[in-house]
Parts: sequence; C-alpha cells; structure tokens
Amino acid sequence: MKFDTIIAEINGFGQFQVMVILLQCISRFTLPFHFLLNNFIAAVPSHHCNIAALDDRDIFKNLSQEQRLTVSIPAQEDGTLSSCEMFPQPQLHLLYGPSNTTDTPAAECQNGWVYDTSTFTSTIATEWDLVCGKKGMTKGTATIFFIGLMCGAVVFGILSDRFGRKTMLLVTYLLALTFGLASAFSTSYMMFAIMRFFTGFSLTGISIISIILSVEWCGIENRTVAGVIVSLDWSLGSMMLSGIAYLVNDWRWLIVAVTSPLFLAVIAWWWLPESARWLIVNGKVKRAHMYLEKCAKMNNRAQFMSEIMPETLSYAKVKENSNRKYTYLDLIRTPNIRKLSLFTGIVWYGVAFTYYGISLNIGGFNLNIYLTQFIYGAIEMPAKIGTYFCLNKFGRRTTQVGTLFLTGVCIAINLFVPNMGVFRTVVAVLGKGLAEASFTTIYLYTAELYPTVVRQNGLGYVSCMGRLGVSMAPLVLLLEDVWRPLPQVIFCSVVITSSLMAWLLPETLNARLPETIEDIEARKNTVDLLEQEKADKHLKCRNSDGNEN
Repeated sequence: MKFDTIIAEINGFGQFQVMVILLQCISRFTLPFHFLLNNFIAAVPSHHCNIAALDDRDIFKNLSQEQRLTVSIPAQEDGTLSSCEMFPQPQLHLLYGPSNTTDTPAAECQNGWVYDTSTFTSTIATEWDLVCGKKGMTKGTATIFFIGLMCGAVVFGILSDRFGRKTMLLVTYLLALTFGLASAFSTSYMMFAIMRFFTGFSLTGISIISIILSVEWCGIENRTVAGVIVSLDWSLGSMMLSGIAYLVNDWRWLIVAVTSPLFLAVIAWWWLPESARWLIVNGKVKRAHMYLEKCAKMNNRAQFMSEIMPETLSYAKVKENSNRKYTYLDLIRTPNIRKLSLFTGIVWYGVAFTYYGISLNIGGFNLNIYLTQFIYGAIEMPAKIGTYFCLNKFGRRTTQVGTLFLTGVCIAINLFVPNMGVFRTVVAVLGKGLAEASFTTIYLYTAELYPTVVRQNGLGYVSCMGRLGVSMAPLVLLLEDVWRPLPQVIFCSVVITSSLMAWLLPETLNARLPETIEDIEARKNTVDLLEQEKADKHLKCRNSDGNEN
C-alpha cells in the first residue's frame, strides 16, 4: 500500500493538516521580518557633515541653520548640499548667492555626521557612521545574513533528513532566538555582522523544514492548496513588518520585536507531529502509526486506521535499505536526478536573486518606505491566490515558466520608463507580485520533484543556490553607481534565463511524490506510460462515439 493512499483515506487535508500548518505560522511570520529587515535597520537617512566645529561663536550665532549649512557645505550639481563633504572654513560670501563660487576645496567630513531622525530614531548606518565611503557596508549586512542562510540550507538539509523534521525545527527555533536577540545588543559592527550571519544560518532551517513537514502530511490533490496557504504566512508577515517598523524605529528594539515571536513558536512546537512519511522511510513504523492514528482521529477517519497495524506500514516504506544515510552526493550520482539538481539549482538562483533584488529596493521609487513595504506585501496576496488556480489549471511547470518570464518583462519595461511616474511604480509592484508567485510555485514544485529519501537534502541544496542569488542581490544594487540601469539589466537577464531552465523540468501536477531515487530514474518511462494510457483512453472514447453515431 502506497503512503499517499493511506493519507488520502484518512483525509489528505483535514483538521489535522490545518493544525500542522497553523502551528508553524508563528515561526514563519518571523521569516519576512528578518529577511527584509535590512530595509529598515540599515536605512540611510538624510545626513550632512557635522559643522559644529566651524562655529566661532561670533559669526554663526547670527545665522539661521539653513545659512550655516550654506556657508559650510558645498552644493552638488543638482543644487542639494553634499552629504560627504564640507569646507574647512565657513565661506560667508556664499550667502549672497550661488554665483559667488569659492575656490576653497571641500574636504571630507571631519567630525562625523548629523542625521535626520524624523523617520528613524537610529539605524546601523547612524550607529556606526556607515555612510559615504562606508555606505556599501549597509548592503554588506544583508549579504552576510543571506550567506548565513545559504550555509544553513546545506547543514539543515542534511540534519533534517537524518534526525527528522520536528527535532531540527526546534533546534532552528532556539538558535534563531538566541542569535537574533544577540544581534540586537551588538556593541560593534563586526559583532553585529557575525550575529546576523548566524541568525540567517538558523532561520533557513525554519524556511526549508516547515514547508516539507506541511507538504508531507498532505494528499496528492491537496499539496497545491497547502503550499499556497503556507506561503501566505510570508505575505502577511511582509505587511506586518511595515507596521512594526513604523511603530519601532530604533534598530535594536526593532530586532527584538521581530525576533520575540519565536518564544511562542517554541511553545507551539510541542503539538507538532513528526513527518509520518519520514518515519516510515527510516523504519520507525510504530511512531508513524501513532501519528497517523492521531491524524485519522482528528479527521474523523479513525475506523480506517483501526484496521491497519504498525507492521502493515512496513510494506508502505521504500524498498531501499532504511539504514542507508543519504548525502548531497546522491543528488548527482545518477543521470535523471543529476539533471534535476542542475535545472532546479539554476531556477532557484534566478527566482531568489530577482525577488530580493526587487524587495530590497523599496527606497528606489521615492515613496514612503513603510507604504512601499506594505504595498509590496499586499500585492503578494492576490498573486498567490492566482497562483493556486494557475497551478491546478496549467500545472507547475507552465506556471513557473510564466511567472518568471513575466517578471522579466516587467523589469524590462521599467528600464525604459522615467524614474518618477505612477506607471513605473505600478509595473514594479506587478513585477513584485509575479516574482512572489514564482517563489510560491518553486517551493511546492521542488518538494514534489525530489524523492522522500533526499527531499530535505534536495530542498537544502536548492535553497542554498537561492540564498547564493539572494546574497548577490544587495551587491548588484550597488552597481547603479556605475550605470544606473545596470542592476535592472542584470536582474532581467537572470530571470529570463531561469524561465528557460524551468521549462526543462518535468510536470508534477497530480503525480505521486517519488519515494526513492529509482523513482526519479524511472520517471520518464512512467510519464511515457501515463501519456500512452491517456491517448488510448481518448482513442477508445472517440471510437465509442463513432459507433454510437
């Protein structure tokens, strides 16, 4: 008896499955909080050189603040005052008009900077003066965080397949809580960067384990709705972040605020079940039977499980030796899974690279960043609802290709639209929604592509590729200093390439989850047989209709 048959008999999406998803909502809310946190804690407010040292108590006392800035800080070509330079001595003749230029060369800020605190009380940029020559260090914290995510994806992929989904989920909760709070009380930039690395390292476990645990408890026909519902946590969290950041505009307390929900997640963890599919694959049939009984009872299907003994589940497990320990090397040992690993890795890189390239540029439209963050989160809701219908109507592959390609089209359009304009903002928001739709699809799609014995390893590997793309996105945004459209050209090229790679993946709509690597190697033959069977049925129906006529 196939495991998917057992799940279907005890209701593949009943109260038990809803409970599994809801219990993980608390922890999943914290993911966008931290993933997009750099938009707020690393924001660079308006600033100028500290000119207090130029005050000779004689001339300045009769000048307004605006006049003091005029005679102390050089103007740029666009008429605004420089953020990074000042005059060594006040140039009083500038009070009589901009035509009264000065030959005195400007120098770098000598005594630090003065920051506008109307939006942010403090950020890491104001805390450690990460402006002017050090402005790249604010983007660097995002890259460091995402490199931590990349490393964590590799580690937790291995540990989750070896020690179970539930056990490692608790480990990620505790580690993320510890390092998240530690980063809030960092005393130096170096300490903060290290703590953010390990926070990202820990959070990636929540990201990849929770989706697998949810999908493995659902029936074949219910995996789509489960994947979409799980992904809605991200969108809600993204919208909530804008409100939390607005209310808490000190970077240290903001980190505390977005990390604290993990205390509740630790409490909710006690009611989470282990993946019965993983238990059976690893020969732990008694525990699997116990969880399946709980599922059947909660879903009002207890009668079915009363007829199945724990020993019976042994026939549902895979044929390979349950004592074998799978590693990432198993993702490249055989031809079909090697191709699968190559293509999914490229697609994940493109999806994540583009999504975060858009998400981390909320200040690029000269709008209120809190409003932009909220709109970016809100657009994801209808995008995901539309994704649900597309996944069922057109399949996983077509939806993945379509959302990626259209995201590239939106980016390409904005390359030729002026910076200031409602149309450009609308296209950008649409592109953000499509990018999120592609992210929603790839999570579910990947979970269905890889077999149970290496599913967590597979998701760990592709998540690592995605995080590699994410870590590059903040650095690519810095290239606008070289040529302003260059980042958008790069994002557009990568996402279009990824859409072409996605077309090479097999379709998984209404297909059974593969259990072994042999299932993957036999997939092509299985697909051919299914297509032939459909063709035979279609021909039989046509012949039947012809006889009746």
